Amino acid sequence: MARIDLPDPVVSQRGTGRSGLEFEIVGTTLQAVVIALPDGKQVFSERGGMSWMSGNIQMETNAEGGLGGIFKRVLSGESIFMATFTARSGDGIIGFSAEFPGRVVPLDLEAGQQIICQKDAFMCAERTVDLDIHFQKRLGAGFFGGEGFIMQRLTGPGLAFMELDGEIMEYTLDPGEVLKVDTGHVAMYEPTVDFNIELVKGFKNLLFGGEGLFLATLRGPGRVWLQTMPAINLAKKLSQYMPTVGGGGGGSSGGLNLGGIFGGD
Repeated sequence: MARIDLPDPVVSQRGTGRSGLEFEIVGTTLQAVVIALPDGKQVFSERGGMSWMSGNIQMETNAEGGLGGIFKRVLSGESIFMATFTARSGDGIIGFSAEFPGRVVPLDLEAGQQIICQKDAFMCAERTVDLDIHFQKRLGAGFFGGEGFIMQRLTGPGLAFMELDGEIMEYTLDPGEVLKVDTGHVAMYEPTVDFNIELVKGFKNLLFGGEGLFLATLRGPGRVWLQTMPAINLAKKLSQYMPTVGGGGGGSSGGLNLGGIFGGD
């Protein structure tokens, strides 16, 4: 049989964390991160996050954080269980793949450094990183900010990897500088950034602007990461072209109603 030579995967980024952990981010549209795990080193992810690993990587799944941690994860809609991966009897590799077209973003966090991000953004991290939930303190931001009341918060030290939707734009805001963003495009921000919402100004803008009633406002100082293609936006757009079940509204009775699956109208 003739041998088939496959091209090497596109390496988008190579790096080394402060702890010495080395990684490669591979791919273009659907990216993955491959971590070189030294003997005895640990990384963790939510259940089902691992894609491949060498034979000497040991996996252990636990419900972490006691009853309080379990309750918070249930409240946030996240998995109750977390998986820890440890290299045994030598160095190994482990890969985690993104679940949606976008970018894998590495964060090399210092001790005590925090990042607030959208739910489901967390991919994996060194065992030294603390993953918790973050409650929006303002009612308006919780109801209309695009991410709900509950987000995720990571605290260093350690290397963490996030999966964000579409292309990523990173901005560093000066003190008092404001960035207005269509809700849903806010992927991550530093806790020094003030996150709020405001009503779109102007009667004609409200009726015909097509941007909805509210915009998210990000006030510096601090860094923010914006995503160009939120998953919910793509799902709603695709649902417009999908036939519906039951023949209502002119759709095909044999089709699949993706609008109902994705929460579209």
